[in-house]
Amino acid sequence: MLDENQEKVEDNKSNLDQDVVSGSEKTLETEQQVTSTAENQEVSGAVNEIEEEIAATAEESAENNQVTEVVKEIDYSKMSLENLVAELEKVLTEQPVNKVKNQVDAIKNAFNQQFGALLAEKKAAFIEAGGESIDFQFSSPIKTTYNSLLSQHKKERDAYYSDQEKSQKLNLEKRFEVIEALKALIANADPKIMYKQFKELQDTWRAIGPVSKTKYNDTWKIYHHHVERFYDLLHLSNDFRDLDFKNNLEEKLKIIQKAEALAEHENISDSFKQLQELHKIWKEDIGPVAREMRDEIWNKFSQATKKIHDRRHEYYRSMKTKFDEIIQKKLEIVAQIEAFDISKNKNHNDWQQSIAALEILRQAYFNAGKLPYAKSEEIWQKFKAATKKINKAKNNFYKEEKNSQQDNLNQKIALIELAESLKDSTDWENTTETLKKIQADWKKIGHVPRKFSDDVWKRFKSACNHYFDQYHKNKNAVSEEDQLIITAKKDFLENLKTAEINTKEGVLEAVNSWKSLGYLPRSVRHLEGKFNKQIDRLISTLSIDKNEIEMLRFKNNVDSFATNNDVRKLDGEQIFVRKKIDEIVKEIQQLENNLGFFSNAKPDNPLVLNVMSKVEAFKKDLALWKEKLSYIKKIDY
Repeated sequence: MLDENQEKVEDNKSNLDQDVVSGSEKTLETEQQVTSTAENQEVSGAVNEIEEEIAATAEESAENNQVTEVVKEIDYSKMSLENLVAELEKVLTEQPVNKVKNQVDAIKNAFNQQFGALLAEKKAAFIEAGGESIDFQFSSPIKTTYNSLLSQHKKERDAYYSDQEKSQKLNLEKRFEVIEALKALIANADPKIMYKQFKELQDTWRAIGPVSKTKYNDTWKIYHHHVERFYDLLHLSNDFRDLDFKNNLEEKLKIIQKAEALAEHENISDSFKQLQELHKIWKEDIGPVAREMRDEIWNKFSQATKKIHDRRHEYYRSMKTKFDEIIQKKLEIVAQIEAFDISKNKNHNDWQQSIAALEILRQAYFNAGKLPYAKSEEIWQKFKAATKKINKAKNNFYKEEKNSQQDNLNQKIALIELAESLKDSTDWENTTETLKKIQADWKKIGHVPRKFSDDVWKRFKSACNHYFDQYHKNKNAVSEEDQLIITAKKDFLENLKTAEINTKEGVLEAVNSWKSLGYLPRSVRHLEGKFNKQIDRLISTLSIDKNEIEMLRFKNNVDSFATNNDVRKLDGEQIFVRKKIDEIVKEIQQLENNLGFFSNAKPDNPLVLNVMSKVEAFKKDLALWKEKLSYIKKIDY
């Protein structure tokens, strides 16, 4: 039903567009009229920028527009991992899900940089202690909490935008209903009630919620065109019309005054936001003025808009200059760090003096100023590389100074002997916990003399690997119950190979019967793949719509992933489906834009028909992929 409504909306839009183009032999005198002069082209460019900004925020609800994203001036790079997670939780809890992107991205950037550095440090220590890179593992409770917060945020964000999309589609239908009613009012006007009916339609239009940004300007232009038609044809009630024109003129002059005042405000970013609101009020809340005044007042409003537009662009040019200066300062500091001489450091005092001098440079780097992430990342990596080189030399010095390495060796030998004594144990529960604790204790012990590090690590790893190999063999052993399930499913699979099932219901019954036999052990999961191939074979023989066949195959595969709790494949499938939806939407938008070039062509023009045919084909594909997305999102994993 939704697809039918959407098609109806698209058809209405197409018909209305034709009305705008061919409904009158007169030239449409709109407020967005662009003259051929260079000055008016500049003004038009400024207005268009405002229109684009308004359209970009058109998807937001009135309620949400009351809350703007406030990004506090916080240097997240100086926060600890724990504080970053606390800040993330606070942001996600206290602010609307659609208003936190910038803050979340900033926190993610700082956390990933810090955790990456910590991970690299832990790995380097592991390898230096004699471990192999492939064996390195590191887990952190703070990382688990961080991932959980982001995962929950993603779910809430996806749910929010899904609700927004549904609401926008419904609102779009309502707007076209108002336009159709307005057209009917103009065509069948009753002088006694037409003005009252018109005002009711205006109120209805204003009460309708947001629509997609891709539809916002188009629908408003169509609506505004028919509003002007109504006023231009309203000759039976001149008093009403003239009074309305007068009130609208007064309101628009007030808007112009406010826009002119905004041009003088110190905070140009705030002025630009307020200007957008004035344009919304001009378009949505205030009707037209007398025809002879339209160009004059629109030009005044456009000129005020251009002043703010020009100031805004000058502000961004000045910010670019400021950023260039900060970049230069930071690069100079990085160069000083890279050239810092530590070759003469021979003792603890030498290194303490170097550390103090480097800390001054480090603080100077951060005090040089803040940059947007896109501009700062490259410089930050250079800064990290320069400091890392010095830190590595410092760490090597102090590592070699440690006198406790022999004690560390004795502690590790004791753990090795304990691990070797347990390697053949069959008390799986208790021994597993003991060996995990031994491994944890091993990581806590510092470095040993280099000449012993390889030998002690090999002995320890050999004892641990021996036990856990036996542990996994026992864990993967097939029980009698599991063997019964395997046998039953093998028999079912053999019978299915020769089965003749020619109905959708029969295929679904086969899938349900397979599931009812039980859960396969990990060692024989390949039987799931064989079953899916047989189901695909049966589906391909069904005499049903190809899209329905495709959905049957999709559901069977996804259900198989869910049964095996294969989160990775489920995530991969959902990412792929979303990507396909995005690609199809872009194709449809491009084709619909192309139709605009044929606005004067006849409906039976072969080129027009070809493009429209492609659009319909893509819409059918889009419906199928959206159905897939809806199905996989319902799976709880």
